[in-house]
Amino acid sequence: MISDPLDSAEAANSTQHRARRAMIDSQLRTSGVNTPFVIRRMGEVSREDFVPAASKGVAYVDRAIKLENGSWLPAPLVQGKMLEEAAPSGDEKAIVVDAGSGYLAELFRPLVAELTVISPEEAVGKGTKGKGADLLVIDGAVEEIPAALARRLADGAKIVTGMVSKGVTRVAVGRKSESGVSLMPVYDIGIPQLHEFDKPKGWSF
Repeated sequence: MISDPLDSAEAANSTQHRARRAMIDSQLRTSGVNTPFVIRRMGEVSREDFVPAASKGVAYVDRAIKLENGSWLPAPLVQGKMLEEAAPSGDEKAIVVDAGSGYLAELFRPLVAELTVISPEEAVGKGTKGKGADLLVIDGAVEEIPAALARRLADGAKIVTGMVSKGVTRVAVGRKSESGVSLMPVYDIGIPQLHEFDKPKGWSF
């Protein structure tokens, strides 16, 4: 019997490497994401290490992947756009709101001076982790940035998030100011919604 020239580990790595390259070429570049540091980080980080075992074979497809905690990892293009819009300079104190995968946080880790990773539940709570941050990135679509989270940000802090309005999700960017948080949509794309950030439902007549 002639053995395969690659052992199983090498074959798996080669397959995932090709899948990662295909993601960059067919999803990021074709959608206008060509910024060198974005391409470099998304080529360096093994996305398959941040999804459930059953989903490793589809880690690089152009769709969201359900996580074991019931949350979702957005499609690769979402993280590519968020990285590009954040454009970290290397000296930021950053907060990443992560729904459970750790992927976006790993992409940012070497690009900022200090990184605090919090869950959506922590983000809408009364904690102060990451207080004084000048960059906030949320890996999901939100209806609003709660005041408790905004208070952790320094004045002028940059915000990159998904936002949802009337069922439509978009990547959005904004700033924290003395008057609050303002967001502007920049790119329409499907993004899993983080319901922890839903606006309180009031009475309607």
